[in-house]
Amino acid sequence: MRIHSRICALFVVLAVTAGAQVRTDSGLVAGVAGKDGSVVAYKGIPYAAPPVGDLRWRAPRPPASWQGVRKAEKMGPSCMQTLTGKSFPLTEEYFPQNEVSEDCLYLNVWAGSKAAGAKRPVLVWLHGGGSSEGSSAPAIYDGEGLAKKGLVVVTLNFRLAQFGFFTHPELRKESEHNASGNYGYMDILTALTWVQKNIAAFGGDPARVTIGGTAWGTAVVQALTVSPVFKGLFQRAILEGSAGFGAGNSGGARTPEEAEQDGLNYAKARGGKSLAELRAMSVEELRKSSGPLIRFGPVIDGWMFTESPQSAFNAGKRSDIPTLTGSVMSGTMPNESADLSPADWQKQIRARYADAADAFFKLYPSNSAEEALAARKNSNRDQSLIPMLAWGKTRSKTAKTNAFTYYFTHAQPGEYKEKYGVFSRSEEPYFFNNLAVLNRPWDAEDRKLADIMSSYWVNFAATGDPNGKGLPKWPAFNDQTSQTMELGDKLAPRPFGDDAKIQFFTKNGNGAQQR
Repeated sequence: MRIHSRICALFVVLAVTAGAQVRTDSGLVAGVAGKDGSVVAYKGIPYAAPPVGDLRWRAPRPPASWQGVRKAEKMGPSCMQTLTGKSFPLTEEYFPQNEVSEDCLYLNVWAGSKAAGAKRPVLVWLHGGGSSEGSSAPAIYDGEGLAKKGLVVVTLNFRLAQFGFFTHPELRKESEHNASGNYGYMDILTALTWVQKNIAAFGGDPARVTIGGTAWGTAVVQALTVSPVFKGLFQRAILEGSAGFGAGNSGGARTPEEAEQDGLNYAKARGGKSLAELRAMSVEELRKSSGPLIRFGPVIDGWMFTESPQSAFNAGKRSDIPTLTGSVMSGTMPNESADLSPADWQKQIRARYADAADAFFKLYPSNSAEEALAARKNSNRDQSLIPMLAWGKTRSKTAKTNAFTYYFTHAQPGEYKEKYGVFSRSEEPYFFNNLAVLNRPWDAEDRKLADIMSSYWVNFAATGDPNGKGLPKWPAFNDQTSQTMELGDKLAPRPFGDDAKIQFFTKNGNGAQQR
């Protein structure tokens, strides 16, 4: 019996490997079996031509076709940036560890072994890192854990910083849309179009595409939902992290005038070079620090964005699609208990809230060291929830589809729990169901939580509702009951906060931390 089981297992692996060739519109690609054996990973598939030379700062062009079978076994290079390696409490698994290149427009697909006529829901995931860094290469974005549960997972790179958001009057003149900048967004548009054309060959359903993102990627996803250019390319959205609320919705969008002045300043710092000369410069010359600090980020270009994503969202000018979003428990780190005296804490609050400080102290007594620490933790928690509540209420004014919000409260185990508590982005390995890619002392509680949270994700991508058999009930957002779903040490709905505290921060500013 044991020999028979081993033969069957070997047969499954061989069958998956043998069936790992998929035809895209550019040619055949061959993936590799994942660790599980039931999942195939296709890495480093070009979705656009390398944006180099004369293609620098142009809309993406189709990739060159190839003959034979292209081995899709390795991630493509990350887009140009300065790699930081790690930044505790985020360890190396959260950061790209591969090479960087201007030739970086590649995507990756994880899918179950191909079945005839399979139409699995698709998750397209956008990395965080701001407009100047990030990649699909970090281990934290490995899609195998979700693919085992029935998703087809796609991750991708898009141009960043001066390569993705440079603006210049000459660029606007040569554009068919009279628009300059937003090349990183054009890359995402091209990748989503590639998904529509090709994902069925990987067993995915192009009519059930969920776009998701984390940290700054959340702000990008929010922006895509209000851009008419992206309408119809996805049917649901996941905003994982508080960058999706408040000012983060704008993604730092600049007016055309601001953006072109930034571009002219950038060109001036390089000797007043023309556009042709800038395209001919080396990557090293373009990245060299010179002159004043230049901002590079999204542009209200009149084509992709006709107004700031924040104002468009507030006005209800967005795709009305099911949305899942949430935040991580915000508070002080465990080792911060003795770094601020009650007197210093009270001084901070009075400087921040002036005449409203006495009202704050009625809500959060701060007379002793214990009270002051509790006040810091609880007020930070309440402040982090209020922007999400405001987001839900604004959305509900015009939306017909449901939104589901969460509040993540579970600390990663070991020294991470002792030193950092629940830190920003600590929920990602649970939702991705890929605890094994991080070096942590995971236990049965962590594995159970990852199984539940990833099941919510899969259900949402499949139906627009995270609920399913055997899972704790997750209610849709309702601005009358004002509850969110706690995911972590408890798995149940909880209030956003009591009315008095919500009213205080709504009136006096919440100062919510952005990811």
